[in-house]
Amino acid sequence: MERYAGALEEVADGARQQERHYQLLSALQSLVKELPSSFQQRLSYTTLSDLALALLDGTVFEIVQGLLEIQHLTEKSLYNQRLRLQNEHRVLRQALRQKHQEAQQACRPHNLPVLQAAQQRELEAVEHRIREEQRAMDQKIVLELDRKVADQQSTLEKAGVAGFYVTTNPQLMLQMNLLELIRKLQQRGCWAGKAALGLGGPWQLPAAQCDQKGSPVPP
Repeated sequence: MERYAGALEEVADGARQQERHYQLLSALQSLVKELPSSFQQRLSYTTLSDLALALLDGTVFEIVQGLLEIQHLTEKSLYNQRLRLQNEHRVLRQALRQKHQEAQQACRPHNLPVLQAAQQRELEAVEHRIREEQRAMDQKIVLELDRKVADQQSTLEKAGVAGFYVTTNPQLMLQMNLLELIRKLQQRGCWAGKAALGLGGPWQLPAAQCDQKGSPVPP
């Protein structure tokens, strides 16, 4: 009897999984229509079906949320670093300008041309230093963001998300669209929180398939 009951439960679980997969796949197909036609053609039924399978238990939603939070923190940190560097350069320019003005005021007229020539050379050297430091900072930002992208690709590949692997070729844009689909799918849940992801309660239809009260509506 217990074996029979267990078999029935397995069948019921399988049916629920199939229903969840169908709902996710339908929602993904609807969201894909919002993408440019060039990307719609690259997102085959098989790719979307595999993506829906990866999203079934909701783990990927949590992974994506964590990756995005790390990305935002990284971007904020890099932005603040560049802002600090810009402020340092502004202070450096102001100090140099003040120094030159004071030197010119104290300089005898017949020595002024020589002083101004020396100051111009100093100014050019400082501006060259500033450009080099800005270039180095921009390179650091690009490399850091590239590393974060590679980390995201690797993490999602290990999580079994269709279409994700470490790459810098045009596939990257397709991955960005897949990531956006996951985010939109998460945002369009009828109920906020884990229930909308199927993590802490009964599976709910996407918002596009629900009325204002959260009840299912026919397609």
